[in-house]
Amino acid sequence: MAYVAVKGGEKAISHAHDWLAETRRGNPALPELEVDQIEQQLGLAVDRVMAEGACHDRGLAALAIKQAQGDLIEAAFLLRAYRTTLPRFGHATPLDTAAMRIRRRVSATYKDLPGGQVLGPTYDYTHRLLDFSLAAAGQTPPPAPQAAVAQPEAPRVTELLAREGLMARDSESEAEPSDLTRQPLDFPASRAARLQNLARGDEGFLLGLGYSTQRGYGGNHPFVGEIRQGHVTVAFTPPELGFEIELGDILVTECQMVNQFHGSKAEPPQFTRGYGLVLGAGERKAMAMSLVDRALMAGELGEDRVAPAQDEEFVLLHSDNVEATGFVEHLKLPHYVDFQSELEVVRRMRASAIAEAAAPAEKELAE
Repeated sequence: MAYVAVKGGEKAISHAHDWLAETRRGNPALPELEVDQIEQQLGLAVDRVMAEGACHDRGLAALAIKQAQGDLIEAAFLLRAYRTTLPRFGHATPLDTAAMRIRRRVSATYKDLPGGQVLGPTYDYTHRLLDFSLAAAGQTPPPAPQAAVAQPEAPRVTELLAREGLMARDSESEAEPSDLTRQPLDFPASRAARLQNLARGDEGFLLGLGYSTQRGYGGNHPFVGEIRQGHVTVAFTPPELGFEIELGDILVTECQMVNQFHGSKAEPPQFTRGYGLVLGAGERKAMAMSLVDRALMAGELGEDRVAPAQDEEFVLLHSDNVEATGFVEHLKLPHYVDFQSELEVVRRMRASAIAEAAAPAEKELAE
């Protein structure tokens, strides 16, 4: 509902919407940007909007980006608002990322790991120089070479450590996963709820928190155990059927960060893991998420909570860019009555302060 506080407000808002549509379209002499073009050529932006909008639909994410003029936070807001209109009929079985059809797999801990390193499509080794050849329209790059052999078995790095007893395996749970879109976040939050919150959290906010843990505000020295990017199968068991069916494949990025743990009274010295999983090609987000996930485990591991990234309430309540946007940007809306009230309070306080400052001088004159 529009916030109309003064006479003529509805007309002004309607005109603002018209102007916005004209601004969004840009120069009408140029071809209009199509949703398919956004989906195919701005893939990383589409993936980020899907992740932060908590809705896996590349077409809708591309449409949201077009509608928001490329403002990815606004696009995530639009996509998440649409998501609330969709019925929820259950939850999928856990993704088997060990069976991922890998298109990228790197590890900073083992050079010759089983299954090999797969660089895949990455900016890691590109020169950060503007490529002016991209300004020329109509250029099509040559097709990338394809592997001639089937994908070899690629066990997780964390599993290799677990086989040596150097890393505890995460326990499996049969409990129905929490749904933060329908249940309010409660503290202390389970790790599953924390990961769900982080998975749709703002990439920039999580990146800053993850960076802070590397600079000493968290006390961890991380290694990238493994980053995997590829397609996984989504499966679901309909109650009316009673058996599992495959719904399709989606692209995800998974990061497992390895951290040293000095041990406690209950646990021996070993490595611990931070975990990140995001929709699409979101490597930076997955890494930041895994750093923050490990920092939030401080209390469970008996470590002192001394840094912002280790504060569960601070991290989880402030990582949601849709909620943060709404709370910050509502300040633009009319607050005339509230401000007039505070204005009167400040005037009274100022008059009282002036009177108190003048009282000693008047007393001295009287004497």
